[in-house]
Amino acid sequence: MALQPIATTGDEILGQQAVAVTVFDRQLHSLADDMMDTMLAANGVGIAAPQIHYPLAMFIMASRPNDRYPEAPLMEPLVLVNPELIGASVELESGEEGCLSVPGKRVNILRHTWVDARYQDLQGQWHRSKFEGFAARIFQHELDHLKGITLLERANEPELQA
Repeated sequence: MALQPIATTGDEILGQQAVAVTVFDRQLHSLADDMMDTMLAANGVGIAAPQIHYPLAMFIMASRPNDRYPEAPLMEPLVLVNPELIGASVELESGEEGCLSVPGKRVNILRHTWVDARYQDLQGQWHRSKFEGFAARIFQHELDHLKGITLLERANEPELQA
């Protein structure tokens, strides 16, 4: 386990589509450990593999109160591999978001209030979950990273708002 450098605005990988994970091995587990360590050290509540320069469709959601999000609810860290959005609320809610790849900036972003998601775990088993509130916001933010979208694009392009 090791801290990894975080890609920041302007790094090419942040604009690229992530590729599906097809091999579920010890290297994938190591990557997840590195992502978790890097996210925790940076006071994040989520991190996507492209943010640490790996173009894989994988992210971690780990909401907890911290300096950046003092009101964040506590949830067990969850590794989502090859995540898919199955459904989402019609209702949208604006909320302030930050991003480890866009240091020092906070932007109001419209997001679905809940999402229905499908994803694999580190063993390759499929799961389906409904995320609501802040967890839904994290899911959508991190899924954007896998599509090559940062919160700056999301805020500046109304057609990307939901």
